[in-house]
Amino acid sequence: MWWGVAAALLANVLYSTGFVLEKRALTGLPDLAARRPLRVIGVLLGSPLWIAGSLALAAGFAAQLAVYRTLPIAAAQGIFVSGLVLLLLLSSVVLGEKTSGRERYAVGAILLALLMVVGSLREDSDTVSHGAPLPTLLLIALPTLAAGLWLYGSAERRARHRHRLPTTGVEYGVAMGLLYGVSSLAIKGVSGRLATSGPGGALLGLLASPYPYLLLFTGVVGLVLSQTALQRCRASLIVPVCTTVTCLFTAALGTFAFGESLPEEPLRLALRLGGTALAVTTLLALPRHDPPPPPTPAEELTARES
Repeated sequence: MWWGVAAALLANVLYSTGFVLEKRALTGLPDLAARRPLRVIGVLLGSPLWIAGSLALAAGFAAQLAVYRTLPIAAAQGIFVSGLVLLLLLSSVVLGEKTSGRERYAVGAILLALLMVVGSLREDSDTVSHGAPLPTLLLIALPTLAAGLWLYGSAERRARHRHRLPTTGVEYGVAMGLLYGVSSLAIKGVSGRLATSGPGGALLGLLASPYPYLLLFTGVVGLVLSQTALQRCRASLIVPVCTTVTCLFTAALGTFAFGESLPEEPLRLALRLGGTALAVTTLLALPRHDPPPPPTPAEELTARES
């Protein structure tokens, strides 16, 4: 089980590094639009720095497969949230993004939630499931994908309104988090299929399941949407929101879908549920808008003349 904890921490490093590299690359690329997906992909593939970031994310995906083979899905999500601290540090050092005091308090609360979830782990009693019933999985995945796409489209329409306060990207982060939550369930299912039989049987079983197709859809759509949002908003806010939503969605509905029971001991149950509740509260408390940029000298002159 502790190998799973180590793999989760490695995945955090890879994911944080990948997101920061991609954000750094996006600042020098032409404006992206989610409604033109082929152009988005073409522009991204022309950037060596972005490709380096995507390779780091792909390595994080491989580490995540190892995590889901050894840890309960709810516990794994609590550890994944800890990557937010490294992400904020890298965003500040590499990207020069400034976080508000409110956002720094949110990071502290998320770290506390992480410690609570890790404290609820016990190797001799936590079980790891390798599959979910197909009706249950689709009942969760399809409405969630529809909700994520609708929310992203709604945020796009509001962002195009003139004279609107600059968005922090919370809406984008929630929408992406829902898509990646479904992706996380698919990764869990893939890891389970690979663990239950030999290579040939595992491949046939995998292709007969919905997991690779959910993973392909969320991967392609998530790529276009996430890069468009990441170009417009601070990585130090949009990625933590996305990660928090993904982890909470996967922990709550993934535990139900894959039939992994919660701890029976009152203290461990309180730690796991309390950590989840703390993360939700933190997400709801994050600001929805960045402060407006200071006026330029020309704007100040115009204001005085009027």
